[in-house]
Amino acid sequence: MLSRQHKLLVMKIVSLFSVVRGYNIPIIVLAQYLSAIFILAPEKRALDILLDFYLFLIVFASAVTIASGYIINNFYDSQKDLINRPNKSMLDRLVSQKTKLTVYFSLNFLAVLMASIVSWRAFLFFSAYIFLIWFYSHKIKKYPIVGNLTAAFMAVIPFFAILLYFYNSISFEEIENHRSHFAVISAHAMFLFLLLLIREMIKDLENLKGDLANDYHTIPIKFNEKVSKQIITVLTFLTIIPVYILVNIYDVGYMDIYFYVCFIVLLFFLLYLWRSNSKEQFLLLHNVLKFLIVSGVFCIVLINPSVLWHGRQLISTF
Repeated sequence: MLSRQHKLLVMKIVSLFSVVRGYNIPIIVLAQYLSAIFILAPEKRALDILLDFYLFLIVFASAVTIASGYIINNFYDSQKDLINRPNKSMLDRLVSQKTKLTVYFSLNFLAVLMASIVSWRAFLFFSAYIFLIWFYSHKIKKYPIVGNLTAAFMAVIPFFAILLYFYNSISFEEIENHRSHFAVISAHAMFLFLLLLIREMIKDLENLKGDLANDYHTIPIKFNEKVSKQIITVLTFLTIIPVYILVNIYDVGYMDIYFYVCFIVLLFFLLYLWRSNSKEQFLLLHNVLKFLIVSGVFCIVLINPSVLWHGRQLISTF
């Protein structure tokens, strides 16, 4: 049996895990590696990408920066979360604000240290990313539209870090030869950005009471729920553009199945959205979007499933 002191320590570790949303970090790491293998550098051997030490440092710095971002966001949202997420908030409060800030600064130091090993450009990139996350949590997120756009943009920034890593050595003369590849990458990024932006706006509807009590000027507060739903509807139909580009213009292998399923799910999503008016209903919609985003990470392998078979054959030869 654990002593009371050991139980408290375990609970604090669980609390810190909840604050940094440790369950999201492995998904982000997986998404970065799969994106690198199947989208950003398909011409490279998968094993070479997995064993690339500097890429590992970029991914590690991204994961640590995102974890620190969750901490500073939790720090500023502590009062709001008491209303919107009372159960999670009580768990998160087992770790003091002082401890959260100590971990926050430690993680940020570790992130920029790892980035500086890669290059001075990576150091500047992650330094700017860390500042943007802090500025968003402290100021920007309280304002409509710009707060939603910034939150969605920050979620895709780690993929730009990997993109810059792979294309850092390309000269201006060679950019023309990579135009089609950039178009595919941009279409994937646009689709993900739109899903993330829709999710942020659903969160505003879900967290209406806490935002109102803490003077957050989100779209449903500044205008009304109907306007929010109208904007979400427009954004949902805008996802047709990147899906059309990826499915009909460029080759994404079997991943077109994922995009077709997404389109069907999003249609039902919209139908349910206009019938929703409670926190529980908006939470369900939020979870549907999270499922689409997470499943999209795993479905990246459908672009070229043969990589998995070659990888298994390679491992079996050792």
